[in-house]
Amino acid sequence: MKATRGQILFLAALLLFLGLFLIYPLAYILVSSVVVDGRFTLAFFGMLISDQAQWVAFLNSTNLGLMVTLATTVISIPLAYIMVRREFRGKGALSALILAPLVLPPFVGAVGMRQMFARFGSINLLLMETGIIDQPIDWFGGSGMTGVVVLEVLHLYPIMYLNVAAALANIDPSLEEAARNAGARGFTLFRRIVFPLFLPGYFAGASIVFIWAFTDLGVPLIFDYRQVVPIQIFDMLTQLHENPSGYTLVVVMIAMAMGLFYVTKSVIGGNRFEMMARGHVGSSIKRASKTETVLIYGFILTVSATALIPHLSVIITSFSDRWVMTVLPEAYTTRFYGMLLEHQLTASSIRNSIMLSGLSTVLDVIIGVSIAFLLVRTRIPGKSIIDTLTMLPLAVPGIIIAFGYVAAFSGTWLDPRDNPVPLLIIAYAVRRLPYMVRSAYAGFQQINVNLEEAARNVGAGAVATLRRITLPLIYSHILAGGLLCFSFAMLEVADSIILAFEEKYYPITKAIFTLLGRPDGAYIGCALGTMGMLLLMISLFLAHRFLGRKLGEIFRI
Repeated sequence: MKATRGQILFLAALLLFLGLFLIYPLAYILVSSVVVDGRFTLAFFGMLISDQAQWVAFLNSTNLGLMVTLATTVISIPLAYIMVRREFRGKGALSALILAPLVLPPFVGAVGMRQMFARFGSINLLLMETGIIDQPIDWFGGSGMTGVVVLEVLHLYPIMYLNVAAALANIDPSLEEAARNAGARGFTLFRRIVFPLFLPGYFAGASIVFIWAFTDLGVPLIFDYRQVVPIQIFDMLTQLHENPSGYTLVVVMIAMAMGLFYVTKSVIGGNRFEMMARGHVGSSIKRASKTETVLIYGFILTVSATALIPHLSVIITSFSDRWVMTVLPEAYTTRFYGMLLEHQLTASSIRNSIMLSGLSTVLDVIIGVSIAFLLVRTRIPGKSIIDTLTMLPLAVPGIIIAFGYVAAFSGTWLDPRDNPVPLLIIAYAVRRLPYMVRSAYAGFQQINVNLEEAARNVGAGAVATLRRITLPLIYSHILAGGLLCFSFAMLEVADSIILAFEEKYYPITKAIFTLLGRPDGAYIGCALGTMGMLLLMISLFLAHRFLGRKLGEIFRI
């Protein structure tokens, strides 16, 4: 369908919005890193190269990203292969269990993990009481890096799993059958046929995992692992106008993120393997034997039980009345949940997060559904540019967007130091826009365009057709995307910590971070985190019901 004048005007408004709140902050950072007092200079890049502390931070962040990516790969590929290629009793329940770690951001999980794995935390005390060890074990290696890696891996492996599983499910089994007929077996078959075919999906998942681990701010803050790039950037926020070194660090981070984004788009878009007999994909699924079923259950339950330790620790801490030098709390209470609406900081943060996330979700629904409609139903020029721009927030870390907003809008009516509400709403909306676009896009693709044409043939206008025919048919996809946008915005970390300067504006995650420095703060913070976990659990469950395997497409670059 040819684009109308109204659609072209909307496209112009969309490009203006993304240009102002996505491209402009990035451009401002880039210019500020090389233009000082009106003069072009690369001096700060030279200082960055010669600064040993910054090199250490960069190497630590890179090592962190690589270790997390490698560990999630080792966990996720066997999980995906089992869940896609084997049929067994209880498969649906195990599939949901694999995704369970997504319901708790690692930032919140780190609070509980610190309690469980402290020098005299539950794990060490249990091992000493049973005689397994004599002295407490330093589980996090002194620096805290081990704790950061573990938390990131336990949270991010489902994202890798979703991408790999979606790619494996799309492989035509006739290609594997042909390879077997030619004599390929076992690892040779996997290496030469299966792996190249799911490589684009794996690379998409690996890119997200690496970028997420490299740029995560929350977990290193909780574990006080400060020699990483995100915390170096966070520490430089207070001296942006006096010391432009922060801009150079952000530019390096942008270059890495954009480089991975470009490579990923090239791999996915330029190296597709065409499938032939797509109608027989199910023939590759085999019924697991009893022995295989036992092994499958053992593997998945072990991985899931380990991944759920942070969740368990957060829940137990939230109900603890006193928990000092004992394996389990000496007494339990629900008073910290009662305090959530009585405590001034938590009560205001809950109100703030509901308001900010709700408004950002409305913005995402309006913009995301409109973009998906333009991409699927019109022949509007520049579709590839629109698609790239709307997917870009998946590759641009939240800390970069937040840093750019503080730098670019300081001194304007949008200055977050005066009132961060507008920028928090926009930041949440921009960061989660890809979720809504992907969800609505999948919905539009499933609707036969003949239904819309039939409505127009009997006199319905474009707006009436959209309202009475199209939107009701993709309602479940809009609801799934909206739930994901709302719940992830409620627990957004970097934007909330950086943009909210005054306590009265704090969202939930900034409140949790602030509470950790108070006597009962960890207990109240865990109660707040448990409520957020419940919200995200419900949202992911409903989204999975509506989208099925297409949920994995939401988390692709």
